[in-house]
Amino acid sequence: MTENIKDKVVVITGASSGLGAETARHLVREGAKVVLGARRLDRLEALAKELSLGEEAIFKVDVTDREQVKAFVDHAVKTQGKIDVMINNAGIMPLAPLEMMRFDEWDQCIDVNIKGVLWGIAAALPFFKEQKSGQFINVSSVAGHTIGAGGAIYSATKYSVRVISEALRKEVKPYNIRTTILSPGAVDTELPGSVGAPGVSEAVAGFYHQTAIPADSFARCVLFAMSQPENVDINEILFRPTAQEL
Repeated sequence: MTENIKDKVVVITGASSGLGAETARHLVREGAKVVLGARRLDRLEALAKELSLGEEAIFKVDVTDREQVKAFVDHAVKTQGKIDVMINNAGIMPLAPLEMMRFDEWDQCIDVNIKGVLWGIAAALPFFKEQKSGQFINVSSVAGHTIGAGGAIYSATKYSVRVISEALRKEVKPYNIRTTILSPGAVDTELPGSVGAPGVSEAVAGFYHQTAIPADSFARCVLFAMSQPENVDINEILFRPTAQEL
């Protein structure tokens, strides 16, 4: 499952914790070269130290800022010489009924979950086109396949990731670029902490406490998608805890 990973340069957004950090650990273990981006530089520095990475392997970036994302990817190419995989992982999950009118959360969810993915694609695509190779791994969710009460905005953003990724898949055929959507269910990360609505946050935290599976479940899916031969394009992986119904 770990063939074709050694020496690949992998850029990861949202890498300071959770899915991004655990994926970085697995990739480094398999010989990949990672460049990690997030807003929390102190967390990135701690992860880089844990993985024995140099300072060039981390970059402070807010994915809602297109120029910052471009600078992040440009930095990766400048320091590593290329980029092979772009993992658009950064995301938030501000679940709440629409009647609560949490407008700031709506804006932030759209900016991070949709625009953040678009900016990551825009930053890496010119390099992939030029080298006639590359792989996008865009993170959607089970919520990008099904909708629950309180999940209108979050599900809308995660459905959008799947729509964007499928259009991208069709558009990049001339350039030998691969596209993968990862749609996890409840995974043990800090994501439930982005639920701020009273009553909802407690219910989500309880559900995750009882149901969530470890973040290495996601990391293994990344390695599987990356490790395929160049003529095999794993377009989507949807996975949940065995106990999760939604």
